[in-house]
Amino acid sequence: MRLKIKLFSHVLRHGLYPLSFHFTRQLASSSSSSSSSSSSSSFSQELATNLQILCSTGHLDYALTDMARLGLQMKFHEYDTLINECVKQKSLRGGQRVQAHMIKTQYTPSVYLGTRLLILYNKCDCLWDAQQVFDEMPDRNVVSWTDLMSAYSKKGYASEALNLLVKMLRSGTEPNEHTFSTALTCCTGVYGLEHGMQIHNLTIKTSFQSHLYVGSSLLDMYAKAGEIHEARLVFEDLPQRDVVSCTAIISGYAQLGLDEDALKLFHRFQKEGMASNYVTYASVLTAVSGLAAYETGKQIHSHILRSKLPFYIILQNSLIDMYTKCGQLNYARKVFDKMSERTVISWNAMLVGYSKHGMGTEVSNLFELMRKENKVKPDKVTFLAILSCCSHGHMENKGLQVFDEMMSGKDGIVPDIEHYGCIVDLLGRAGKLEKAFEFIKKMPLKPNPAILGSLLGACLVHSNLDIGETIGYQLLEIEPENPGNYVILSNLFASKGKWDNVRMIRNLMEIKAVAKVPGKSWIEIDQTLHTFHSGDQSHPKMELVYGKMKELLVKLKEYGYCPDLSRVLYDVDDEQKEKIVLGHSEKLALVFGLIFSPKGKAIRIMKNLRVCVDCHSFAKVVSRVCEREVFMRDKNRFHHIVNGVCSCGDYWVFHLTSTDAERPCNHDLLVGIDMYIFSIGRSQMKDPATTI
Repeated sequence: MRLKIKLFSHVLRHGLYPLSFHFTRQLASSSSSSSSSSSSSSFSQELATNLQILCSTGHLDYALTDMARLGLQMKFHEYDTLINECVKQKSLRGGQRVQAHMIKTQYTPSVYLGTRLLILYNKCDCLWDAQQVFDEMPDRNVVSWTDLMSAYSKKGYASEALNLLVKMLRSGTEPNEHTFSTALTCCTGVYGLEHGMQIHNLTIKTSFQSHLYVGSSLLDMYAKAGEIHEARLVFEDLPQRDVVSCTAIISGYAQLGLDEDALKLFHRFQKEGMASNYVTYASVLTAVSGLAAYETGKQIHSHILRSKLPFYIILQNSLIDMYTKCGQLNYARKVFDKMSERTVISWNAMLVGYSKHGMGTEVSNLFELMRKENKVKPDKVTFLAILSCCSHGHMENKGLQVFDEMMSGKDGIVPDIEHYGCIVDLLGRAGKLEKAFEFIKKMPLKPNPAILGSLLGACLVHSNLDIGETIGYQLLEIEPENPGNYVILSNLFASKGKWDNVRMIRNLMEIKAVAKVPGKSWIEIDQTLHTFHSGDQSHPKMELVYGKMKELLVKLKEYGYCPDLSRVLYDVDDEQKEKIVLGHSEKLALVFGLIFSPKGKAIRIMKNLRVCVDCHSFAKVVSRVCEREVFMRDKNRFHHIVNGVCSCGDYWVFHLTSTDAERPCNHDLLVGIDMYIFSIGRSQMKDPATTI
């Protein structure tokens, strides 16, 4: 008998089972007929042994055939072997056959086997089957409850999963660390934080709050709910940390836009000897992208290469995003071109990068390549990137063509409000205000403030009071706290000499006490971020910066630079206005970069608001006089300035509202607004909210 089993194992290992299966059966049959002492039990034992061998070599179908031959002789061990192989292969059909055999032979599975079936159905995304197995189980353990909770959580049924937790506790079953981790992933939505806090209290009562899995899930839950301070407290209280918990807290900061904190934590963990995985690097690259910290991003890319991590798609996408947001499109394209596989996110990251830089031809060519390869279908973000680029790049016909392509349903995509916003902006920039107004009226979606604001800005640029007044008053009702709407409408009235209307708008602003977010800029020097605010005096090197600014200004004026004082919204003399303009955060960051970065090295600045017109002009002259490349990234656009020429083509300069100009911190926007500064020649148009 041992010889037969060895022979059987040999042919299985060499892939000969389909040919040898009948032969093996003949050996068993001849053995039974030649020896009168052989019994049916020995034959069953041989079948059971063969079943084990078949499962160990991955021949599940033949093992299931042996199960049928064994019939009532199937025992716990054989069922366990079969179900485990079904789980391994994610064989839904195999699991159903095993369960059906149990029912037909009236075999009552133990809690363990029932739970294994439940796990199989969960792995195969068969929630109904998992629930049915669970309902038929006479007894359940913590694994049974937890796995069904996981099944509901995977399908997005968070409330049902949490209800199971309540039933489990009422049944007297004690939860374990996996139970709490699963439950915490369900704490999303309106009441997510409230439920998460209740589970947190429960973990404290059961002494699980310090468990690594539970702690990581807790801090992730708090971070996703925006409670990053609570997440940090949980993290700091963990007696032991691993790459998962460290990555979770870094990701939490990065997702909330607290990029500096995310980077500080990453550097701290590196000093502590933490090993990073691809999720860690992807999270850190998100923070680097937000800060446009190119030097840090380049160093992290080197870390990834040295660690010899597999280049997962998510990591490559993060690298593309980082390089595009740092102004290094060539590096981004190299990463993109080397990808063995691309998802729609990969294409979108590259398209959005080109779009933000105003590179319409590259956007169009890349989209054509995407169509030509025909491996990935474009999605809503793809079209948003293309339409946004067309809007900013004088490509009216191309934009309308792409929008018509969307409307045709060729790609099965229904335009969102952002896509309609791009078309309104496109028509407005082209001066076709009546067409844009009619387009808004015929939209199947209700226009949002961004779309109306875009048209209002276009009315200011093209001096259309009729449409502008209608849209402006609508916006004041919808967004009474937005200062931009008041200023643009006030500009429009002032350009037509309607001073009574101007005074009325100013009074409304005073009543509403409309305030503006202070501008700030930051620059990275030797992997250290330096932040500047308008009129900043807090930075330890400010004396040097203002000294350099005074010295530099003499040279810049020789090259034709003259500070644009019309953007200062304060009732002060020209000398004071010039000081205010020269104190803008991006100018301070630029001068700081000139002082503390090596001669000839590119200067990279990030701004939280739009770069103002005067700072744009200032940077252009500096790049020519000081022979420096200047990269300036604001909230909407990217400006790459070389020898006095900007990649944006200065097109955006004629489409910027006065509200995008900076003001010193804690200073009322309304102080001494003089309407003469709103002359139509200086008026700028507002960008639509088509942030990608």
